Amino acid sequence: MFMSSNKSAYPKPRLHLLEALGTNGRGRATHFLNACPMNVPTPLYGMPSLAASLGVGAIAIKDEGQRLGLKSFKALGGAYAVMSLVLQEAEKQLGVALQPNELMSERVRAIAATLTVTSATDGNHGRSVAAGARIAGCACVIYIHGGVSDERAAAIAGFGAEIRRTSGTYDDSVREAAEAATREGWIVVSDTSWDCYEDIPLTVMQGYTIMAGEAFDVLTQPPTHIFLQAGVGGMAAAIAAHAEAVYGAACPKIIVVEPARAACLFASAKAGTRVEIPHDEPTIMGMLECYAPSAIALEILSPLASGFVTLQEDDAIATMKLLAFPRGDDTAIVSGESGGTGLAGLIACLKNLEAVNALGLNAQSRVLVFNSEGATDETLYEKLIGRKPSEVAAQNGYLL
Repeated sequence: MFMSSNKSAYPKPRLHLLEALGTNGRGRATHFLNACPMNVPTPLYGMPSLAASLGVGAIAIKDEGQRLGLKSFKALGGAYAVMSLVLQEAEKQLGVALQPNELMSERVRAIAATLTVTSATDGNHGRSVAAGARIAGCACVIYIHGGVSDERAAAIAGFGAEIRRTSGTYDDSVREAAEAATREGWIVVSDTSWDCYEDIPLTVMQGYTIMAGEAFDVLTQPPTHIFLQAGVGGMAAAIAAHAEAVYGAACPKIIVVEPARAACLFASAKAGTRVEIPHDEPTIMGMLECYAPSAIALEILSPLASGFVTLQEDDAIATMKLLAFPRGDDTAIVSGESGGTGLAGLIACLKNLEAVNALGLNAQSRVLVFNSEGATDETLYEKLIGRKPSEVAAQNGYLL
């Protein structure tokens, strides 16, 4: 389902949000992430055969499945936020300004050892928070709901986090993590915002500007359209705001893509206000299974998004297969169940005449999408695709 957005009906986002997600914000996040030896830009692949088959001018895919060894764009958000918070607390207690490379110093690690961070997750954000906690030297407790696979839970625990599985949905686990943090004096590192809780989610989102900036740096021509998958909307909002900062009046059209079973941004855009939607059947696009949008993400996306599109379950699986078995000489890409949904949104819109006309999709369109995750559950990936992720990656000459 497609819905065009009346962007002019919404006020501009607050200035500090846009500034945090602009070029200076990217610079700050990059300064922190450069302290990680594994931090290198992820590849951007042109897909000319796919573009020709779909009737658009160009498709570029930024592959975040290779990010920092965590197989997800989330590696840029949670880990960066944890390291930033630990350094801030150390500066407060020591009364001096500190640089990111001082995270490993004895005085900072002594302070970090007194801190506990917590978060709720569908899988990828929790891995990032846990990885950041291990780097910084603080304790970590991660809340997961019943739909998170044992393989994903084990991956989070592998970074030293304590795992607490809750009943209910992702949004229930968010509430439980927040309640525990209040009781125990922990720090919530969430990628979604709510009343009186904005600064940390904004820091998480600031990390995501790195992947947007990397893509914009190497594209020979600016994209005309960017299709962005959304759960609570943090990634989509961060990339949209960074595109606005970089391209200004020539900003590409932003299209938000969600599972039909968890389309909270679509529903909020339709209602003209933030709404929590009823829980539906679980979606295979598990990293996007959220029923209430982040307040600041919605504030940013409302005046920037040109349209919203929802996907059926089969759309996600078909796109995983399309990327695993590419056309012509296009690159084979390992994409998890939520990873290729931006591309799936483009394909869905090209089948919808209303969307084609509203978005101006044609043979001159240059489309940017993000593969937001690789095979974070390899067993499920092999079941859906019929090949191991390592076999798909080998076509592309990289190892998982």
